[in-house]
Amino acid sequence: MVKENTTYLSIGSNLGNRFLTIQKAIFQLHRSGCPVQKVSTVYENPAVGFDGADFLNACFSIKTALSPEALLNLIATLEKDFGRERTQEGYASRSIDLDILYYGDEVVQTDSLTIPHPRMTERNFVLKPLADIAPQHYHPVLKKDTRNLLQECQDKNVLKKTHHRLYPSREALFGKLQFLSIEGNIGAGKSTLTKMIAADYNAKLVLERFADNPFLPKFYDDRVRYAFPLEMSFLADRYQQFTDDTSQFDLFKKFMVSDYDIFKSLIFAKITLQKEEFELYRKVFGFMYKEVKKPDIYVYLYQNTERLLSNIKKRGRDYEQNISADYLDKINRGYLDFIKGHPQQTTLLISLETLDFVARKEDYEAILDRIETKLIEILH
Repeated sequence: MVKENTTYLSIGSNLGNRFLTIQKAIFQLHRSGCPVQKVSTVYENPAVGFDGADFLNACFSIKTALSPEALLNLIATLEKDFGRERTQEGYASRSIDLDILYYGDEVVQTDSLTIPHPRMTERNFVLKPLADIAPQHYHPVLKKDTRNLLQECQDKNVLKKTHHRLYPSREALFGKLQFLSIEGNIGAGKSTLTKMIAADYNAKLVLERFADNPFLPKFYDDRVRYAFPLEMSFLADRYQQFTDDTSQFDLFKKFMVSDYDIFKSLIFAKITLQKEEFELYRKVFGFMYKEVKKPDIYVYLYQNTERLLSNIKKRGRDYEQNISADYLDKINRGYLDFIKGHPQQTTLLISLETLDFVARKEDYEAILDRIETKLIEILH
């Protein structure tokens, strides 16, 4: 069995969106087979040794079976992915800076790597965050723990504690969600994506139940006659289901994810109902909408009409086969108008025109990355 070592690293950035870069780098390292164990507070300090913007700095620990050299190579690749090009020309501003501080209790000395890090005892922006997560870890050469090293450090540069909070993994970040709503047009793939997220991140699954609605097949055959009873039926069912599902918290799940938001009722009703019918419908809807739970993030999956029609044909529901391109266009416009009309809502519009998140894992990852970024922005 390969031995896993607890390894401590420092991370910093003074270019671009500093916090977002640090957080995403930690997530990427976690996904690379080095699970992150602890993360420190984030500190801000002036650039040291050169003129540049202030840095954000933190420390974190990982479990790794990689050798020190292999870990160094992984870190170099990660830095390059985040736009860092290491040079031999001294200190300079950088989008990301990762250093290995300790590798278990080992002492490593090679042409490319020295562990413990040779300059860590000179930097309070390293020792202070390290003391947050490993106050009693002993320096294997100096035989002093982190607290003593920090007390003896001669670095007097100003170090400011920030409000930022780092998470060890995307799973931990998603645990801060309460409710995520995945919306989209007919055939956009919202239910499929919702199921994938629920399975991968231990979320309570809230799916719209509509297949048993007796008015739906009739509506597609005679829209004028069955539009109002269909929309009222949908509204009653959605309201009842939505309030039941979102009011019952599952202690064994981290958050809720649904494949619909109840506001879709008003979007569809505006398209299908006559003016007088819609005005009556809107009054009833208004009373209900005030009472329902709103999502932390409202994701709208935009898909072009051609692919929507193709997806509808593939899934083979008989009552959907006569849906027209014009009807789908109106639904798309209705959703986009809703998004524009609710700027206070945290909305994420994701175009699927070049993505296939079912067939390609990297496309699924791209969508998760967008949701992750939006959630980080909300929390900070």
